[in-house]
Amino acid sequence: MSTSSLQEKLEQVDLSISGMTCSSCVSTVERSLNKVPGAQATVNLATETAHILVPEGTKTAELIAAVSKAGYSATLRSDESESFSHSRQLGIRTLISILFTIPVIVLSMWHSVHHQVEDFLLNQLQSFNIPAPLYSATGWLVIGLSAPVVLVLAWPIHRASLRNLTHPTMDNLISLGSLTALGWSIYANSTGAGDIYAEVGASVVTFIIIGRYLESRAKRKAGSTLTHLLSLNPKEVVIQRGGEEIQAPISLLQIGDRCVVKPGDRIPTDGVIVEGSSSVDNSLLTGESLPVDVTVGHHVIAGAINTSGRIVIEAKRIGNDTELARITKMVLTAQGEKAPIQKLADRISNVFVPIVLLLAIATFATWYSLGNPLQDSMRAAVALLVIACPCALGLATPVALLVATGKGASHGIVLRKTSSLEIAPRITAVVLDKTGTLTTGVMKVQNIVIPDLGRGSSGVSPHQLLMAILSVEKESNHPIAQAIFTHLSQQGIARLTMRDVVETAGQGIAARVRFGEKEMPVLIGAPESIRRATVSLHPELESAISAARLRGNSVAVVAVDGIASAVFEVGDTLRSDAATTIKEFHQRSIETWLITGDSEASAHEIAIEVGIPTRNVIALASPERKIAKIKELKSAGKKVLMIGDGINDAAALSEADLSMALGTGTDTAIASADITLMRSELGTSITALNVARNTLRIVRTNLVWAFFYNVIGMPIAALGLLNPMYAGAAMATSSLFVVLNSLRLNQASTLDA
Repeated sequence: MSTSSLQEKLEQVDLSISGMTCSSCVSTVERSLNKVPGAQATVNLATETAHILVPEGTKTAELIAAVSKAGYSATLRSDESESFSHSRQLGIRTLISILFTIPVIVLSMWHSVHHQVEDFLLNQLQSFNIPAPLYSATGWLVIGLSAPVVLVLAWPIHRASLRNLTHPTMDNLISLGSLTALGWSIYANSTGAGDIYAEVGASVVTFIIIGRYLESRAKRKAGSTLTHLLSLNPKEVVIQRGGEEIQAPISLLQIGDRCVVKPGDRIPTDGVIVEGSSSVDNSLLTGESLPVDVTVGHHVIAGAINTSGRIVIEAKRIGNDTELARITKMVLTAQGEKAPIQKLADRISNVFVPIVLLLAIATFATWYSLGNPLQDSMRAAVALLVIACPCALGLATPVALLVATGKGASHGIVLRKTSSLEIAPRITAVVLDKTGTLTTGVMKVQNIVIPDLGRGSSGVSPHQLLMAILSVEKESNHPIAQAIFTHLSQQGIARLTMRDVVETAGQGIAARVRFGEKEMPVLIGAPESIRRATVSLHPELESAISAARLRGNSVAVVAVDGIASAVFEVGDTLRSDAATTIKEFHQRSIETWLITGDSEASAHEIAIEVGIPTRNVIALASPERKIAKIKELKSAGKKVLMIGDGINDAAALSEADLSMALGTGTDTAIASADITLMRSELGTSITALNVARNTLRIVRTNLVWAFFYNVIGMPIAALGLLNPMYAGAAMATSSLFVVLNSLRLNQASTLDA
């Protein structure tokens, strides 16, 4: 069976996972899911999700059961109820844990309070003729307050630890450390063997629970963009059927249905306006700051806000086929992907926990063999177990990537692969297509030449001539004809009566147009066609044709009654920010290349306008030629970025080290690119590079901190210089630092150069 046929039989399942704390947890969940026949799972710690490809017919319950067997809980990604429930439970556990732990810490740290409580307890026991307990009454109070925290509130940690004995995680370290501290305290207070450390067990668990609660809140904030994207699509729609307007669930909307969108409402589907006009706010989808004026014939996308007039839209794409659904899917996929730098951290974490367990045993053995008291030996080992928890290491990369993908999406930058964030800062060459990339891809009239022909004219005034041209071009669907018609329509030119319209492919269009009382033939076509139909062209018209072709633009010549009377120069329009974007690339020492299928003249004209060296221009290039040039640049040691928009760019986009497709381009190009730029500005590519650079800087900072924290903290703990309670606080603080540092990516400076 072929690979493609296998792919066709796979379906995607996204689960929300609760209970993961470190990279080892991620590995455990992945192993459990991958044991399900045919499953291919990728688990993300920051998003607490699992992205799974499974054979058709695989029951979701089987996947959830696999996660549960590993010691964690799972629900379908779309089911938010359990997610909210888990968050609420974590908040309650946090509050209860604090209420129990505060008096424990107070009793343990302030001796005056300790003695006062001790005297009070003894007096109370004596008043009821109860024998005083062996050794410290206050100790038993501390143990009694610590036990619910260590045994009950920390039960999820202990459960995960038991289920992961063969593949130790951070939970194993916390469980072992807290239970050891409590167990030793019971033994020590019963026998008088030494000081108790029950407060250590309670404090560590409390700090861990607080840290996880704060992490959970921070991660929800980091994923707020995605949550917002998921909420943009309206749940209901007003459909026109049988002359009535019916409010119905969005699921009932079908392609071809007409739906009414009132001012202030969100557009429910991708479609074409068939009635009315308005302004549409696309900012939440594309990052465009200003509303766009739309009227009959304009395309609109789901999730945009109708800011003014009432419009009626004919649905063209619904459900998962809409632009909004496509963006959301790409963001979800990117957030579920592991970047190469994250895979390295995961591999380190997988061996880190077993090493820490061995070091803790070695620390205890060393201290005890040197003649130190049992309690001191136990204290050093517990401190090492706690301080070494690799939670910060596990969160260092995925939280930053989560924030980055959300930040990008809110500014019209949609990542398909998070690995692109690592490549972007290393780009040294950029290859650009012309049409639709450096230019808008929309044909517009660049110049009109109507010479004074004197006696050789048809007797038609320039204004009448323009009226005739508009009338004839309206009947043609050719891009040049449409550009001329649009241009003249915007000038308020009226139409004339005509008949006998004939359009010949490759030649042009002809009709008989009435000028007042007189009727004359009008022919509009390429210069070659007009030359064959007329005696000669006026020198001014010939000069305009030559100049237009030197600029790489197209030309339409108009003949009235057999006399060539006007030349229209039509060409693609340069993007307003194309030159500044190229300048920015050069300032970053990134060399620029223009590779296009257009003519030499057109390519060089555009290159000169935007500032690309003409030596770096390749015209009349086939898709194969584009690929060959990218391979050549890569073999020369360049990291190549390709920016394009068309079907002919798809292969080149796939070949480049990093690729960006404009959201206005074809679906094929977008599907082939690593990053989709939803805005119409080329400068968004620079913004994408800035986001990538800043993300990588944050990730590196996080990893350096995570490694530094463990490298410094573990020797201090092993030497007995660190109280286990402080170790727990330091570990929780370290994890929180990583999350908060990642949230800095939400600052506006992320987009700056």
